[in-house]
Amino acid sequence: MYSLFAESLLKVVILSSLLGTATAQTYSTCNPLLQSGCPADPALSKSVAVDFTSGPSSDFSAYGAPTYDSNGAAFTVAKPGDSPSISSKWYIMFGHVDYVVKAAPGTGIVSAATLQSDCLDEIDWEWLGGDDTQAQSNYFGKGITVTGYNRGGFHGAENNHDVFRTYSIDWTADQIVWSIDGTTVRVLTQDQAASGQYPQTPMYVKLGAWAGGDPSNAQGTIEWAGGVTDYSAGPFTMYVKSVHATDYSTGSQYSYSGTSGTWESIVSDGGHINSNGNGTPVSSVQAPAVTSHVSSSAPLAFGNDDNTESVTATRTGWPWSGTASATASTVVSASISELTIPTPFLVICASVIVALGLDFS
Repeated sequence: MYSLFAESLLKVVILSSLLGTATAQTYSTCNPLLQSGCPADPALSKSVAVDFTSGPSSDFSAYGAPTYDSNGAAFTVAKPGDSPSISSKWYIMFGHVDYVVKAAPGTGIVSAATLQSDCLDEIDWEWLGGDDTQAQSNYFGKGITVTGYNRGGFHGAENNHDVFRTYSIDWTADQIVWSIDGTTVRVLTQDQAASGQYPQTPMYVKLGAWAGGDPSNAQGTIEWAGGVTDYSAGPFTMYVKSVHATDYSTGSQYSYSGTSGTWESIVSDGGHINSNGNGTPVSSVQAPAVTSHVSSSAPLAFGNDDNTESVTATRTGWPWSGTASATASTVVSASISELTIPTPFLVICASVIVALGLDFS
């Protein structure tokens, strides 16, 4: 009975965190921690190098009509609602990814290169069009934002609108390392992550650009993005020359066993999870201090329609999520048109915890 109640309460906490006015990546066609019968994730299970200067890749699905030229994949924002992106058709379960990116200029324009999972884990790189001197790193676990938007940091990246740089993520069971042109700029160990929110489930690659400064967005989003976007000064284009990815696990597909969301609960079909080890350990003392921290009010979402015409919403931040009502219904089930969790119910849950002296730590 205790374990059943604990599992139910965890789902309530996750769902309630998705109902805030600003969320992390809260779009998933099937969240394995909240739904049964979710399809397994196709595994990369190797290394792959994708050169977008040669045109579109069969490894990626495109949304919002990105184009291709000698600079690579081009993600152009020219008018309200533009949010072109591409997503890999495979997942990695721990691994290394190099993104060769030239960020889009333009006040309020946001360029993004991320790793995202079905249960809303994510590891991020992003760039603001009004600042060509810095890049932002961030992470989230299980879509939970109730602890605040205090996990991001800015790092020096001069002329990121004008020159290509290699932005890397090395992700293991023990740590996440962000680097720029081979130089480590941030290290996050599992122990340093917010409680229970270290990303550790199969992730796919997603890249794209959007207008965080669109006048229709929430004021917090516009401020975080650097100001209101003037579309008449555009178009604004992010370029991705190439992506190189290595999967640190093997097998044909990855699936979730249970609803804990831990890496130990992930099952490989025909291979092994974390079979390639934990990479090369990097001490956090080797990483320089971040240039500055992301504002605690920074919203985190992206775009206008989350790769599906069935969901439309005014965006509240980055990466790729909509308003609470739209994303909550999408996360739980495509057949549920609306989902609300009454505040009194959450209060009752909290009261039960206190009354019974339950400890979920």
